[in-house]
Amino acid sequence: MQLTYVDIAVIALYFILNLAVGLYLRKRATQSVDDFFVSGRNVSWWLAGTSMVATTFAADTPLVVTGLVARNGIAGNWIWWSMVFSGMLTVFFYAKLWRRANVLTDVEFAEIRYAGKAASFLRGFRALYLGLPINLIIMGWVNLAIVKILVLVLGVTKIEALGIALLIMLLTASISTLSGLWGVLWTDLFQFVLKMGMVILLAVFAVQASGGMDSLLTQLHALDKARAANGAGGSILSFVPDLNSAWMPMITFFVFIAVNWWASWYPGAEPGGGGYVAQRIFCAKDEKNSLLATLWFNIAHYALRPWPWIIVGLVAVVRYQADPAFAADPESGYIRILISDLPPAFRGLMLAAFAAAYMSTIGTQLNWGASYIVNDVYRRFMVRTRKEKHYVNASQVITIVLMLLSAVVTYYMESIAGAWKILMALGAGTGLVYILRWFWWRINAWSEISAMAAAFVTSIALQYFFQWKEEDPREFAYLLLVTVAITTAVWLSVTFLTAPEPKETLLAFYRRVRPNAKMWGPIAAEATDVAPTKDGIFNLINWLGGVVMIYAALFGFGKIVLGEMVHGLLFLLVAAIFAAIIYRNMNKRGWEAYSG
Repeated sequence: MQLTYVDIAVIALYFILNLAVGLYLRKRATQSVDDFFVSGRNVSWWLAGTSMVATTFAADTPLVVTGLVARNGIAGNWIWWSMVFSGMLTVFFYAKLWRRANVLTDVEFAEIRYAGKAASFLRGFRALYLGLPINLIIMGWVNLAIVKILVLVLGVTKIEALGIALLIMLLTASISTLSGLWGVLWTDLFQFVLKMGMVILLAVFAVQASGGMDSLLTQLHALDKARAANGAGGSILSFVPDLNSAWMPMITFFVFIAVNWWASWYPGAEPGGGGYVAQRIFCAKDEKNSLLATLWFNIAHYALRPWPWIIVGLVAVVRYQADPAFAADPESGYIRILISDLPPAFRGLMLAAFAAAYMSTIGTQLNWGASYIVNDVYRRFMVRTRKEKHYVNASQVITIVLMLLSAVVTYYMESIAGAWKILMALGAGTGLVYILRWFWWRINAWSEISAMAAAFVTSIALQYFFQWKEEDPREFAYLLLVTVAITTAVWLSVTFLTAPEPKETLLAFYRRVRPNAKMWGPIAAEATDVAPTKDGIFNLINWLGGVVMIYAALFGFGKIVLGEMVHGLLFLLVAAIFAAIIYRNMNKRGWEAYSG
């Protein structure tokens, strides 16, 4: 795809605007570590929530969705749609608790909930684990995605594409270094508007190039008939998977819907919140803004954002179904549609949009990773008594170091891609302890440590000694169920075999966070100065209503996009009814309860 001087000027203007934002916010963000990493805890819900959405819209996200649609139809997205349950759990149960904790990072939680050397070890280990290997591998994959896009779009070599990606990452690191989370938040807002606008435009142009939506649907129905004749079950257009299919049998769908979302830990979708989602919660003005930020994130993330990607994926399926290259690499279909269907006038903007998708994710990973290294390792264990400016300077240096390390990881990524499997094994089955640690006083630091160890050992043993493969849907389901059962048995046994945390630590945590008093009986009885919080049923109703609202909105927008207006409006009506119920519940209880 050839670029004109106008395209180059548009791209250059985009980068200049991003850098200008970083320079403008520099003074505001470098007064203290709190300003640098959590924006002084003074961010409105719409900015914090939009930043979450922008961060999860990486350069490779449209490509991944295209691949899911190509392999398994629209229903292929249930692999991530199932996480609605976890997302809404964070909204109504955990957002306010995280905000009350008043910590700088989610791993700092360990030393306000637990005490002693075990708590210190847990905090330091998780900070290093998340800040270095996990964070660097995430950035490596994101770098590889933009490299793949640049190779296909610009026709350059992989080395040349990597050089371009490093220049973009250097600018992103500069913005993060100059203006911390403030710069990330405001550039995220700008970047999200740009990239959403461009993916919507691409979907419109792709449908027009296919003869319109009616023509596209006719071709998809014909393809369904051909697939059925060859024994392939399920329609490409179905929103629900065929539970007799090889890729999503009943047992696997059950695990996704009923187990995986609460049982497994993984970056960006931690049960009970965590990572960069928790960081955006920390930066919110108050509990109300933290709740609204996570609610807006889940609505935009699941209900609004997927359909432009899915439509382009459907066009790619029709256009390239007989192409062996597409069968081998279906994710490339998104880029091929971009090259063939996007009018020349929009090429510069589209490349800027991909740069925005890349920068929004990389910017967050750099700032988030640096927060762990500086706050939870350097400041906690190495240099404790320096002035705020010293730690801000250290944060800026660590941001640049992480950028350079991620470039090295990207260069060697093909040789360490299998590390994802090992790293994710550490989180399989640990989710329940992260959910309950807020609500059950008896959980201690050894509960978390034993859960992590048991999950890792069990998952590795099942995969490498018993040869259960994550890639096989049925074996994945059994792998997860067995890992969860063994891990839960281990951490519960360890919990009851070890002493509870000191009473003074538990009382301090209870007074600070004010969790539901139901499972804090002996501690709540002593903390007579704290009014007992009894919001379990209230939160449960809102959580279930929120799940129905998200799925109804998701299906409603999808039906309308695919031309089924009546069905779409009915789904949206259901979504509106449950949104009204949630709004009424919050008003009835009083929003002021979330402003403390």
